[in-house]
Amino acid sequence: MLYLIADWFHYEGLSNLFRYQTFRSGAALMTALGLGLLIGPRFINMLRVRQGKGQPIREDGPQSHLAKRGTPTMGGLMILTALVSSMILFMDVTNPFVWACLAVTVGFGIIGFLDDYDKVAKRSTAGLSSKLRLALEFLVAGIAAYIIVSQLNTNLYVPFLSGRYIPLGPFYYVFAAFVIVGAGNAVNLTDGLDGLATMPVIIAAGTFAIICYLAGRVDYANYLGIPHVPRAGELAVFCAGIIGACLAFLWFNAPPAAVFMGDTGSLALGGALGAIAVAAHHEIVLAIVGGLFVLEAASVIIQVFWFKRTGRRVFRMAPIHHHFEQKGWKESTVVIRFWIISIVLAVLGLSTLKLR
Repeated sequence: MLYLIADWFHYEGLSNLFRYQTFRSGAALMTALGLGLLIGPRFINMLRVRQGKGQPIREDGPQSHLAKRGTPTMGGLMILTALVSSMILFMDVTNPFVWACLAVTVGFGIIGFLDDYDKVAKRSTAGLSSKLRLALEFLVAGIAAYIIVSQLNTNLYVPFLSGRYIPLGPFYYVFAAFVIVGAGNAVNLTDGLDGLATMPVIIAAGTFAIICYLAGRVDYANYLGIPHVPRAGELAVFCAGIIGACLAFLWFNAPPAAVFMGDTGSLALGGALGAIAVAAHHEIVLAIVGGLFVLEAASVIIQVFWFKRTGRRVFRMAPIHHHFEQKGWKESTVVIRFWIISIVLAVLGLSTLKLR
């Protein structure tokens, strides 16, 4: 909105600041952060009153989690409200990439909300059926993938190698949808401890803010040997909005959490990261930067596969953060160590920009 207003004034005077993605990124971050902190207490009180007993806690999980009974969920609504509001103010409304990523974020958020609502209403940890949930996710991801890929070529670029890519052709649309859905569910599986998913999302969003800005600049993209994606730089503003909204949420989600983000937040944020990676043509880099999310998802897949084949478990409990809890690690220890892993992986992901 403000970007269009500045354009109407031909970027004269202070309105010239809105021409720059760096300024609008900072403004989006601070707006989402400020709004999130402002609405947080009221949101939490509203959720606590409406949900009563809060999010259902698994009886077979770590016993320390039973003390969290009564904590409200659906805190992702705070994140979505702050993020969408900041985007409306500072995004370039003519940019299809931002609209597609925003559609995934809101769409996955709605799916997550329905899942959370079902859990709270039925006092169960089951939620929506996995088939229905995946069908809805692929529907949203498929539409977004079509919008994004229609602006790009259909090559899958290989990091560490300059100019090397795998031509996927029409299959790229399916691949893009899988990346978005996979990222959404991977972050969802990671969200099991206070602050565990939020900070890695912030780290990944910060990393991709840099990647998107560089990929959107033809001079930087050519210098680094990465694929140039015209108009992808606007996604840096979107990433900044994610950072601001997540920082505000982390203020209330820090141990002991006053609210959980629930599937409403984790699905939305994961889907957003997947859509951003597709739009920036850095899908494989997302697997590196978001390696923690990949590890969490892989631990569940391995656990289920091996148990069905042999009747035995590879991990004491999956996702893997619960495995370390069962080994005696304190929750705060698991969270901080996983944050450190996320930082290391983000640095490794950034290194792919030059090591080509």
